[in-house]
Amino acid sequence: MEEIAAAAGTSKPVFYRYFGDKAGLQRAVGEVVIGKMQARLQEAAAMARSPHEGLRAMVSAYLQMAETSPNVYAFVTRAAPAEAPAGSAVTAGGTEPEALSHFVSAITRMMENAIHAQLQAAGGGPRLRALHYWPPAAIGMVRAAGELWLASPDGPDKPSREEMTEQLTGWLFSGIAEQFPGVRMLS
Repeated sequence: MEEIAAAAGTSKPVFYRYFGDKAGLQRAVGEVVIGKMQARLQEAAAMARSPHEGLRAMVSAYLQMAETSPNVYAFVTRAAPAEAPAGSAVTAGGTEPEALSHFVSAITRMMENAIHAQLQAAGGGPRLRALHYWPPAAIGMVRAAGELWLASPDGPDKPSREEMTEQLTGWLFSGIAEQFPGVRMLS
């Protein structure tokens, strides 16, 4: 808090008055940053001409925002200490920040609505029953793969953001078997 106050040209008590503590500052920054991410993802999806293009645009926007400010991304998405505010979701490393939980819920609903409309247009059927499982799984995959990609050292083995976007979009849209012909999963 002392370093942040010094960088902002103010005193530590000012930050404590507005945010209470470090967790309060994390929540406030998280709400702003995640709100911007959500708006950018919704904008990317809205401008798409097809479901595949929309998914690709969302993956690209997510990776671009995380890559542009990796420290801010890590600050707002990392698990909070074990004693977290009510409404936070539990994750493997502690609790998920509330703003991130709301972000995931909003993006899940947006994806669910788009997929539901596509499936209804194609005749619906039993595929609609399991619809609500795919968006959170897709978000989790992009988040986990994106964080691993961000943490990977730069070098010839690290894919570019564009390559990572194409790979993730392919996995999500077509499945891994279509991306790697000849690969058979657990057969």
